[in-house]
This record gives sequence, structure tokens and C-alpha cells, in this order.
Amino acid sequence: MGKINLAEGLPARVGVLGGGRMGAGIAHAFLMGGADVVVVERDEQAAQGARERVEASVAKSIERGAAEGNLDEILESFSTSVDYADFGARDLVVEAVPEDPALKVSALTAVEAELAPGAFLATNTSSLSVSKLAESLARPERFLGLHFFNPVPASTLIEVVIAEKTSPETEAAARGWVAGLGKTAVVVKDAPGFASSRLGVAIALEAMRMVEEGVASAEDIDNAMVLGYKHPTGPLKTTDIVGLDVRLGIAEYLASTLGDRFAPPQILRDKVAAGELGRKSGKGFYDWT
Repeated sequence: MGKINLAEGLPARVGVLGGGRMGAGIAHAFLMGGADVVVVERDEQAAQGARERVEASVAKSIERGAAEGNLDEILESFSTSVDYADFGARDLVVEAVPEDPALKVSALTAVEAELAPGAFLATNTSSLSVSKLAESLARPERFLGLHFFNPVPASTLIEVVIAEKTSPETEAAARGWVAGLGKTAVVVKDAPGFASSRLGVAIALEAMRMVEEGVASAEDIDNAMVLGYKHPTGPLKTTDIVGLDVRLGIAEYLASTLGDRFAPPQILRDKVAAGELGRKSGKGFYDWT
């Protein structure tokens, strides 16, 4: 397992399905906690991209003094794969694929089929029903939501989402994992948008409507929340970082389950249709070029 000391409460062997921005961040967090981590991706090109993201992220943390250790020794405990069978020896696997219900169900059932009976499985969904996702699983009592926040290495919060059939043992284990990562757990029952996404999206959608109505610029609206309410980042810049397409998907889901108060503003639909997805595309409510 390399030469890192495993933090108390963390599983020794962790798998992450999906090595995009969130998946790489989750891998980074567990890796720095001392776990042996494998990221499984859909093909070799995606796996290589995941490897580069994790390696760059860990190196940056060490350079900035945010983490301690020798880069080469830490990376001895990290690997990538394109084979779900490599989850077979893992104590915990965290699914971090895009927020598409059918895709997540397919991914979770495929992962569970490879896991040992005593292993735990988690989804990183930020809004989808964890109980609904669990319906396709053979061992729903060992499944729950672990909603990490972007950027994962710097974030101090993990939302632990308890589904209808999540066992007390699984909840207790999850609290230990979060503590082992040096983060704080907010434990919520499975409900649309949980706590964080529901509140965060509500503020962001109203901010978008204000831009749409010409009340103020995106910068001034964000400054009002940063300076007046001490938010670290304004709701519109946060939307750009998360991705406008991601926010649109969450808003549509919340509108379908909680009502019209979460209906996406036209400005959000228009920007997504135009390919203005935020930081990842170079433009959203801000210019990132």
C-alpha cells in the first residue's frame, strides 16, 4: 500500500468509478488518507486522463504545502484500470459517473456484481434519489450516498445521504470515512436535492433570474453574497465551476419532484444550448478564457 500511514476510520482499499474532475478529487482524498486507490474508467484514454488528473492534483497539494509526503511513494498506492473486476478486492467503491439515472443504475449494478459481500458501495450523486438507485442493488443495506464537494481536496464537507435501506452499520462506517479524510459529515435522509444541493440550487436559480431581469450584473450579485453573507464564492461563479449543464439537470430533477419553484430560468437553458457551460467550456456567466 505504498508508505503512507492509513488514517483512522478509512478503508484500506478504495475504488472510484469515473476519473473526471470529481472522481479524481475523490481518489486524491482517499489516497492522501493512506488508502490504496484504483480508478476504473471506460477506456484506456479516459484512464490515462484520470491518472494525469490525480497525479497533478497530488503534486500540486504537496507543492503548496497543503499535504505532506513524497509524491512517488504516494503514487505507489494509486492505479487506474478499465476492468470492473479490479473492484473485487476493494473495501469501498465510490461511483462518480455523470448525473444520469440510467447510467448510474447500470454502473452501480455492474460494480456491485464484482464486490465482496462485506464491501460497501456509495454514489456521489448530488441530487438523485439514493433510495431509487438502491432498488436495483442486491445489497442495498451496504449502499448510501457520499456527496463530495468540488474541489474535493480543499472542501471540508461531505454530505452522507442515508437511503431507506441503508443499515446503521453502513452509516457508522461512513461517518468514520469522513472523519478519516479530515472532513465534516452532514448526515441527511434521502430527499430530493438533499440539503446542500437543494439550498445551493435555489439561491443560484434566483441569482440567474436576477441577471435575466437586469437587476444587477453577475459580478455584483455574487459580491453581494460573498461580502454580505460570507459565501466563499458567489452562486453564479459556483454555477460556472460546477457546470451549467450539471446545474440544469439538477434543477430539472428538483422541479419534477418539488415543483415549479425549481423550474430552470430561460437564461440557463439558453446558455446550455449555446454551449456556454461555465469554466469547462471557457464561458458561462463569466468569461474563463
